[in-house]
Amino acid sequence: MGLVTVGELKPAFTGKRGFRLNSTIRHASEWPISDVSSDLTVQVGSSSFYLHKFPLVSRSGKIRKLLADPKISNVCLSNAPGGSEAFELAAKFCYGINIEINLLNIAKLRCASHYLEMTEDFSEENLASKTEHFLKETIFPSILNSIIVLHHCETLIPVSEDLNLVNRLIIAVANNACKEQLTSGLLKLDYSFSGTNIEPQTPLDWWGKSLAVLNLDFFQRVISAVKSKGLIQDVISKILISYTNKSLQGLIVRDPKLEKERVLDSEGKKKQRLIVETIVRLLPTQGRRSSVPMAFLSSLLKMVIATSSSASTGSCRSDLERRIGLQLDQAILEDVLIPINLNGTNNTMYDIDSILRIFSIFLNLDEDDEEEEHHHLQFRDETEMIYDFDSPGSPKQSSILKVSKLMDNYLAEIAMDPNLTTSKFIALAELLPDHARIISDGLYRAVDIYLKVHPNIKDSERYRLCKTIDSQKLSQEACSHAAQNERLPVQMAVQVLYFEQIRLRNAMSSSIGPTQFLFNSNCHQFPQRSGSGAGSGAISPRDNYASVRRENRELKLEVARMRMRLTDLEKDHISIKQELVKSNPGTKLFKSFAKKISKLNSLFSFSSLKPSLSGKASSESRFLFQRKRRHSVS
Repeated sequence: MGLVTVGELKPAFTGKRGFRLNSTIRHASEWPISDVSSDLTVQVGSSSFYLHKFPLVSRSGKIRKLLADPKISNVCLSNAPGGSEAFELAAKFCYGINIEINLLNIAKLRCASHYLEMTEDFSEENLASKTEHFLKETIFPSILNSIIVLHHCETLIPVSEDLNLVNRLIIAVANNACKEQLTSGLLKLDYSFSGTNIEPQTPLDWWGKSLAVLNLDFFQRVISAVKSKGLIQDVISKILISYTNKSLQGLIVRDPKLEKERVLDSEGKKKQRLIVETIVRLLPTQGRRSSVPMAFLSSLLKMVIATSSSASTGSCRSDLERRIGLQLDQAILEDVLIPINLNGTNNTMYDIDSILRIFSIFLNLDEDDEEEEHHHLQFRDETEMIYDFDSPGSPKQSSILKVSKLMDNYLAEIAMDPNLTTSKFIALAELLPDHARIISDGLYRAVDIYLKVHPNIKDSERYRLCKTIDSQKLSQEACSHAAQNERLPVQMAVQVLYFEQIRLRNAMSSSIGPTQFLFNSNCHQFPQRSGSGAGSGAISPRDNYASVRRENRELKLEVARMRMRLTDLEKDHISIKQELVKSNPGTKLFKSFAKKISKLNSLFSFSSLKPSLSGKASSESRFLFQRKRRHSVS
């Protein structure tokens, strides 16, 4: 903290002169510029200023009070805001030297003028009024300027708070942000009314990244202010994401392997946990279609679990789990792979309990929606009720299917954990309702991986595990794999073969049925049409009959292919049965299954399945008999 010498500026010092530092900087004791020896020493921090009483007393109320006794010649201002730099500028102002008020020193000068009581009560156009005028004209109308000055106020606490400068800057940011939002909305309306597709290029959150310079307390107050003023949730979400990424500096780890290798000190964990908990409190209102991305919520939950002192569930963790559960249909596998807390007693790789709660929240929400729809249906007209049933392509059904696929992928991933218990795996597999899975191939794959990684589990657990799979929903490829899978229990393999035969029989029956229908009702295929001439659009009976014959040939070929397929499956089944009998000939359970399978084989005598053009009654009685036999076997 040095100034130019008296001799260098003495010839040019007459009245109010501009004062600028140059390369000839020396010790502060050589300041101020005057021929009169100093009669006052002011100590500010580690710097000492040798000044004169009269210039300071004429403009500073605090100095006047401290020098009430004329004998005092030393003053200590240890709590002066802005330190020696701010006091030097204020002292120069008292000496009549023009000082430059700018964006970087306005906060210090405003707080210094308040601390030194440099108000209009002691002198006209004092430092307090000049700094206040600069704030109103230059700082408050600008979002960026207000944020920069607010950042400088962090080191000026508590004077900046007592002065109400912090609160005024926060309100200025909120007001200007909402004004821009309103202006942007009006511009969009103008563009829509004029018929043009041009929209403003500047995004609404262009100023949000500047908030990253603020400390957590000031940032929280700014976000609360803009939320109360009505800033849209999308902008708030983007600002929160930007601030979190910069504050944590890449400490949100998405790879569980890297997270386990990272060791953080207790202070670092405390800071991270405080940031995450604050961000969670500032998140917009939760809903099924929230503006907060799923990846961001998952990262926050991972950070909460990684930095928590124990595995206990707090309000922050519960809030995040609920938010993720509400929009679980938007998640990917990486979002639900949540590592376990390293400080806990659980030695598994992933937090299964948290995922159970998240999926349960989604399923409970789905049940609440069904109850609400049922309540609305009771007060609606019958003609409207036709359109309320969920179709496979409806948004609600598609969300359930996405979640079921996510669950199967998650089970396949955690199945590779050697420390995962069978009860936890079964609890997750049985969590989804039956209608959530259209096909069970994903669940079968996960179970097969688990059995491969855990070969020493008990037979009872192996049976319970395979019981979660619906064999009727397995594809042909999965059935073929399951029939040859040695890791599955015998009951599972037999059940898969049984339902595969049922599927083939039904497919063959459905391919024969339409052929009989076409020929038995041939006379009803060509309804009489009114009108005459080429424009009538009628199809001749000769053309339609040729088309029916072509379809009949194609159906016969398909039946032949199915017969060959069934024959191959029967051969495979007989060979498997013989191997099982050789390995354990005394097993009564398998003998009973073998008897049932032999009964099934008698059902597939294809001599009675030839298509007939006139055997409609016999065909109906045959299919009715087959249905009775099928129920008796099952």
